[in-house]
Amino acid sequence: MREIVVADIGGTHARFAIATIGGDEPIKLGQIVTLKCSNFASLQTAWHSFGEQIGRELPRAAAIALATPIKGDVLKMTNNPWVIRPALVKEKLDVDQFILVNDFGAIGHAVQHVSADDLTHLCGPQKNMPGDGIVTIVGPGTGLGVSMLLRLGENNDYRVVETEAGHIDFAPLDSIEDFILARLRKDFTRVSVERVVSGPAIVTIYNALAALENRAVAERSDVEIWSAALDGNDELAEAALDRFCMCLGAVAGDFALVHGASNVVIAGGLGHRIAHKLKQSGFVERFHAKGRFKALMENISVDIISHPQPGLLGCAAAFQKKYPSTGRK
Repeated sequence: MREIVVADIGGTHARFAIATIGGDEPIKLGQIVTLKCSNFASLQTAWHSFGEQIGRELPRAAAIALATPIKGDVLKMTNNPWVIRPALVKEKLDVDQFILVNDFGAIGHAVQHVSADDLTHLCGPQKNMPGDGIVTIVGPGTGLGVSMLLRLGENNDYRVVETEAGHIDFAPLDSIEDFILARLRKDFTRVSVERVVSGPAIVTIYNALAALENRAVAERSDVEIWSAALDGNDELAEAALDRFCMCLGAVAGDFALVHGASNVVIAGGLGHRIAHKLKQSGFVERFHAKGRFKALMENISVDIISHPQPGLLGCAAAFQKKYPSTGRK
């Protein structure tokens, strides 16, 4: 068995833990420390704060998930001002061995490793992950993450394909979404799906619905609107939540068609938070509404991952896959 540091760095939060990997035992995560990215100047300072908080020397191996494409000499976070230079990671973090993965690539690795108990069924036939086939993974959070898990059958082998599919063009499907798109085009020449299907996007939807009804509403943060919608004490916030779920259903169905998936997993902290609302919303109808392919879509199993830290679990799994002989100290 071996210990490594695992880190899941998003647009808002940085989560750290020490994971135990190797041997025939499942991956184990130690104490989770969650830090607010805006309180730290860099990954290095947050890293050292994690070590101080747990009060021990950190292992000299690391797996780090970043909410940005892992390409090039300089990695700039999509929704976070931190800059990471892969060539300096060993020096800055004092490690001998490390791996960097896209945040939703890490979720793909996690989906391969979670048990059935870590999945909550949403719609379609309730079936296991394919022994040989494709799983689409979609997750709204600070942005919209998308990845693809290719399961290869023999010996539980698999591959994870990291994507930036959350940045494809947003396609409205009715007059209300036409109205939302028109408002967004005043600020953005090109409107991506992420502008409508992500945590902060609830503000855009809420304000658009208010304008549609000629309502004067006070300026509210995304946190306030999400809370009001989930508490059920604001009808406009509830309408914004339902519209969000409809859009999520539509794009999740689109990605499943593109990937040729037999299963879809909804991930991300926000996906888990709204799990109980998705069935009551227009998500399922929109997921299935693909014209001539409606019957095909109805045969795709959709689940919500309920593991508390899939990003950290996936980091550890990605490291273990890249360095399969590191189970020995």
